[in-house]
Amino acid sequence: MASCLVLLALSVPPVGLLLALALLVRPRPVRIPLKGRHVLITGGSSGIGLALARSAAAEGARVSILARNAARLEEARDAIRRATGCDVSAFSADVRDADAVARAVEAAGPVDVLVCNHGVFVPQELEKQELEEVRFTVDVNLMGTFNLIKAALPAMKRRARDTGLPASIAIMSSQAGQVGVYGYTAYSASKFALRGLGEALQHEVIADNIHVSLIFPPDTETRALLKSIRGGQS
Repeated sequence: MASCLVLLALSVPPVGLLLALALLVRPRPVRIPLKGRHVLITGGSSGIGLALARSAAAEGARVSILARNAARLEEARDAIRRATGCDVSAFSADVRDADAVARAVEAAGPVDVLVCNHGVFVPQELEKQELEEVRFTVDVNLMGTFNLIKAALPAMKRRARDTGLPASIAIMSSQAGQVGVYGYTAYSASKFALRGLGEALQHEVIADNIHVSLIFPPDTETRALLKSIRGGQS
């Protein structure tokens, strides 16, 4: 095998070699079992996160949801219980606070499936937007995702090794993370950055049987979108 790779390196132009190596190491789609496994979902008190939590609970997963608003978390727990008959764990934390995130993740216990679904947006042309709003957007959407993954990853690796089952990190980007959108400069930048995070991270954790997914949803009927349409922030 080594001699074949040497011959390939000598006979193929650099760009072709990179493409060949990319095909060799590219992760393949893997189905992640949920029944009996721990799924932690951020932004789990409403919208997409709540829908994912309800679906995971219905499939027999042990579900934890994390969000800032404690009252909405309790409402979400009640909604999931009514819909599925299953109880879920709820943790209130601001994803910008790395220490608070670490405490919540430790309290929740080792995670098999981490869904980084939190996000905010403040629609505004960059020239008119305050830099504090830009920092807020980047800190929540990008740094909050770093905080969560950093907190959960060590135990995820151990659990995947001990169980022999594949684990998953799902990162919620956006269509605005693929195409720049007028008036969403800060939001688009933060969501484009998540793609770089996810693609690089996949190379780092694939050997640990952890699979990284990037999700690019379009506009979805959520509380955040309605606030955006009305001119507020999520």
